[in-house]
Amino acid sequence: MSVSFKDEFDRSGYTLVRGLFGRDEAEELRDHYMMLRRRGSYSGDESGVAAGSRDPLRRYPRMAQMHRWDDISLQWLIDPRIDQVLTTLLDKSPYAVQTMLYFKPAGSRGQALHQDNFYLKAEPGTCVAAWMALDPVDQANGCLEVVPGSHRWPILCTEKADTKVSFTDITVPLPETAAAVPVEMEPGDVLFFHGALVHGSAPNVTTDRFRRALIGHYIQGEAEKVAEYYHPALRMDGTSLELDIAEGGGPCGEWQTTDTGPIALLTGQERTTRKHE
Repeated sequence: MSVSFKDEFDRSGYTLVRGLFGRDEAEELRDHYMMLRRRGSYSGDESGVAAGSRDPLRRYPRMAQMHRWDDISLQWLIDPRIDQVLTTLLDKSPYAVQTMLYFKPAGSRGQALHQDNFYLKAEPGTCVAAWMALDPVDQANGCLEVVPGSHRWPILCTEKADTKVSFTDITVPLPETAAAVPVEMEPGDVLFFHGALVHGSAPNVTTDRFRRALIGHYIQGEAEKVAEYYHPALRMDGTSLELDIAEGGGPCGEWQTTDTGPIALLTGQERTTRKHE
């Protein structure tokens, strides 16, 4: 594993590993999840499929925690290639806590800017995402957008998001000096990013293209706590371990203007406990 990936991760809060999985593997996974979604709901499915809905995200709602009942998802989550990258980035093998599958068909809303550890609350340390493209991903079909260097910020206080363009209802504000940049990817590419990195995506404005992505969430191997929804955590050999439950949240950051520019200062406001969006 190249040291340059770790350098980029430490500097920017993310690194893109192209071709970590073969295109054929990505296509097989894509077909597998389309088959699962066509079957309808499953144990633990919170939204279910509304086949006749005008909202594309109701016809193809995301799936979560598939590894708890689908062995293909479990084997991807703990794949040695992902473990090797994360061990290089974090200096220690992580614990695996979540799988997600976003279908994002044509016409779908995006997801407002957010930070993953707002939801996971891994302590000490943070969480890390492995975001794998199952389709060619670009700005037209709503690629992931990231704010370089924002992993150095605290977990920010949230504000109301525009639900006409985002399927989630909260977002984090950006200072005028920061902006999100698109990350275009090919099937099998995996973007690894820090739990405090601000990221999100715009709507899929195409008329005929999906933007399917398979995501794993991990917490650092030093972590002792994670929010209850993410239990049980798994070692990367697939065995489970007991961690404490992270309750509530600590202070969050709010932007304030100083002589040297905007700075996020912690306030007394507590982060709320929510499942990862």
